[in-house]
Amino acid sequence: MITKLGQKFTDGFTKYMPSAYVFALLLTLFTGILAITITDSQPIVILEGWYNGFWNLLSFGMQIVLIIITAYCIAQSSPVKKGIDHIAKWIKTPVQVYVIIIALGALLSLVSFGMVVITAILGRELALRIKGIHYPFLVACVYFSFNGWVCGLSSSIALLLNTENNFLIENGILNDTISTSYSLGSTLNLAMIILFVVISPILIWALIPKSFAGKELKDLQSSLDDEEGSVKDEAMSYKLPFKALSDALNNAGWLQITVALLGLIYIIYHFTTKGFDLNFNIMIFIFQIVGMLLHITPMRYSIAMKRASSNISGILFQYPFYAGIMGIMMASGLGEKISDLLVSIATPESYAFISYLTGGVINFAIPSAGGEFAVIGPSIINMVQDIGANLPSSEVTAMTARASMSVAYGESLSNLLQPFFLLIVFPVMGKGIKIQARDVVGYLFIPFIVLFVIQALMVTYIPM
Repeated sequence: MITKLGQKFTDGFTKYMPSAYVFALLLTLFTGILAITITDSQPIVILEGWYNGFWNLLSFGMQIVLIIITAYCIAQSSPVKKGIDHIAKWIKTPVQVYVIIIALGALLSLVSFGMVVITAILGRELALRIKGIHYPFLVACVYFSFNGWVCGLSSSIALLLNTENNFLIENGILNDTISTSYSLGSTLNLAMIILFVVISPILIWALIPKSFAGKELKDLQSSLDDEEGSVKDEAMSYKLPFKALSDALNNAGWLQITVALLGLIYIIYHFTTKGFDLNFNIMIFIFQIVGMLLHITPMRYSIAMKRASSNISGILFQYPFYAGIMGIMMASGLGEKISDLLVSIATPESYAFISYLTGGVINFAIPSAGGEFAVIGPSIINMVQDIGANLPSSEVTAMTARASMSVAYGESLSNLLQPFFLLIVFPVMGKGIKIQARDVVGYLFIPFIVLFVIQALMVTYIPM
């Protein structure tokens, strides 16, 4: 019954859901009309806000891009590929594929949401080797598996709160940074990790389609003979037929390893002097240094980065539109009005759920935890400070972290229905086939409903 219900939702999404880019264009128009309707802003102010928004998040957008391509670069290294080959030998059935992809993807996402690329590579390789895999459902599994990234080391809101001189401190909303021990190390967050790693695979197992006829990768691809050679082989192909200093330098492992070791020394110094201090910049730096060590030579690393960069074309041209939507919401005050409306009904018992709901709703217009928090974060934090006015500062800090992480959980969950981050998965899993968001998102509707209920109870009742 559950499988049939899931198929009905899938058929509905296939019929009515447009591509991710069209979704962004429709949201732009909808947000603009909503801003004109329920705020006092003049149309030209809204239009200016939209234009200015295109450029206001360029640095943040570059951080997102760098996290993705550095993680993708790691995924292309020989050690990681050998690990994928080893894992594939032990997996024999489609059910094992779906469940392992969810569990492994959830674990990898705790390192970085960009690591979903590794899950996508593994999923594609398994689909090529194992018969009976429903490929669109497998793509949905890969996308679903990274839902728990907000609980891990690249959780943008948690890292933002712990980043010195962040915009909340600069604007006087917070007095100081909030340690990740209050957010990532909280009882609530540890429980969320268990939900994603243990419960989610069981949920997906209950939704596996009964039929895979016409849905295997071989059925969807026009040709299976389009795989790229290894990074190492391509690097060798650039060598001249005679000895040359340029080739010696391009393939000088000692050169890249020396620079990478300097980076490793700084990473050790960073955590030795600053403790468990994680932010976007140090995470990107770690991924870059690890990629350099795994690929060994400058030529191999350059090739891997070139391939990785082709993975983010959709983000590069679509992210500014979502940043523009954020600009509309900020310039018109629409985002503040929506968050204030929800915050106005918050109580000490419901503030976390209100934060969770707010994060999920706003994410449809701003599918970026950091970008979204720039819009609603001040209202959420002011709400907590008002509620905790007579409480000890340490308790208010814990409440602030709880509300902020609740926003992150809501934002991440609604990504199941918001197709923006499918742009990370499609370049790997959609190679050689025609696949769109509408072919995938329908399989995620029931998981969305189930997790919404569970997470709503968790953020409300699990102790800090």
